[in-house]
Amino acid sequence: MAKNKKYNVKFRRKRLGLTDYNRRLNLLKSGKYRLVIRKSLSNLIAQLVGFDANGDRVVVSAHTKELSKDFGWRVNRGNVPSAYLTGFLLGLKAKEKKVTNAVVDFGLQDKGMRLYAALKGVIDAGLDVPHSKDILPKDDVVKGISISNYAKLVGSNPNVFSNYAKNKLQLQDLPKHFEDIKRAIMEKYYGKKR
Repeated sequence: MAKNKKYNVKFRRKRLGLTDYNRRLNLLKSGKYRLVIRKSLSNLIAQLVGFDANGDRVVVSAHTKELSKDFGWRVNRGNVPSAYLTGFLLGLKAKEKKVTNAVVDFGLQDKGMRLYAALKGVIDAGLDVPHSKDILPKDDVVKGISISNYAKLVGSNPNVFSNYAKNKLQLQDLPKHFEDIKRAIMEKYYGKKR
């Protein structure tokens, strides 16, 4: 498309609704690392991204697949407890790299409980991220207690929670499994120092 005095073509990512450049500019002006959290149906990725003139630079990253591979997470990676643990893992990795604060960047995606659970995990790990306390999920949601309670309500329907049964985990054991994985993450990053 041609440019003239009356019309300038917008950037492609703006035309497609993929990037809000005004919001991005304000985040970059803060001078802090951006806490970028992105979700898919079955996974979540959290990254600390720094600005560089040649392009953004990922300082540290955590993915829900790491929970299964490195720590033994046996259930769905697309739920709220796994999002919290991924955020917690990212926060501990960031502290190891001497990063102390960040600004959250959810992008243009719809806000949701998984994004806020990951944010809560990062904050619980010790990073300073400006936020409203009202958006953070309650502890019983994060630990999987609400999932266990719902399973008791539904009963033994084989179509619901089939992934848990396939991995030989009783739903009433989900909060304990959550605590075991969180403890394993902490031991990996704090075990050598204690």
